[in-house]
Amino acid sequence: MQFLFKFYQRITWLSIDVVLGAMAGMLFFSRALRVELDWQEYALLGMAVWCIYTTDHLMDARKLTFHHRKGRHHFHLIYRKPLLVVLGIVGSLGLVWAIVFFGFSRELFFGAGLGVLILVIMLAVRKFGAEQVRLKELSSAVFYVIGISWLPWYEMPEIDYTWTALGLTILYMGLAYLNLIMLSCLDTESDKEAGFVSIATKIPQERLLTNIRNLSISLILCSFLGLLLVNSFYRIYPGLLVIMLLVHFLCFFKTNLSAEQVRMRMEVAFLVPAILLLI
Repeated sequence: MQFLFKFYQRITWLSIDVVLGAMAGMLFFSRALRVELDWQEYALLGMAVWCIYTTDHLMDARKLTFHHRKGRHHFHLIYRKPLLVVLGIVGSLGLVWAIVFFGFSRELFFGAGLGVLILVIMLAVRKFGAEQVRLKELSSAVFYVIGISWLPWYEMPEIDYTWTALGLTILYMGLAYLNLIMLSCLDTESDKEAGFVSIATKIPQERLLTNIRNLSISLILCSFLGLLLVNSFYRIYPGLLVIMLLVHFLCFFKTNLSAEQVRMRMEVAFLVPAILLLI
């Protein structure tokens, strides 16, 4: 059992769980927006997400010293050189594959532009993080959902645009934001030790926990209300959001779980939309 835990821990440190969660999220939006995507588009999304997250972790790891002997950032510090090599290979292959698959089309330029914008924002957050700390998690959540949903939105005919689809997108952004501030809260001590700035290092713990509880309940209620109000075609999508939100809420406020166990369960929650493959 300990071996399985350590294996999964390495998977999370390499952001493989985030990649799978992003691909499941794209599936969520492709089904909700009634768009058929090729498997290559899911693979390219996964490669882009891995490159962005790995770049982010490597940039964070540069602030550490070898005295920090635990966690994801220490892993990226120790294996910095091989990860940079793999990052270069995956990034180059992804770019060439995207050009071959999309051609020099608007999809290619929009996707590449979005990736560059996310990297620029990552750098800006590091430069002005202390002054704009509350925007870090919010901007990350917004761009994460834009990243996994823009292609289904782009390929969907305008005639199919609905307020329901927009509402699902906003709720998914709320879920992503909740996930990030929960993770920030779990990492408060290690972030302070390493000198990282986050919403949890700037807002008092008691106040932040209250905000997390209120946001969780609000999102659960909104998703449950959507489950009751939308037509039968859309009903499964707010239902999936309810499940994902409940997993976050119950795991985060369950006191007998370690921070690492809570983190793993919350990341697994983003795989819930993969159920749509069976329907």
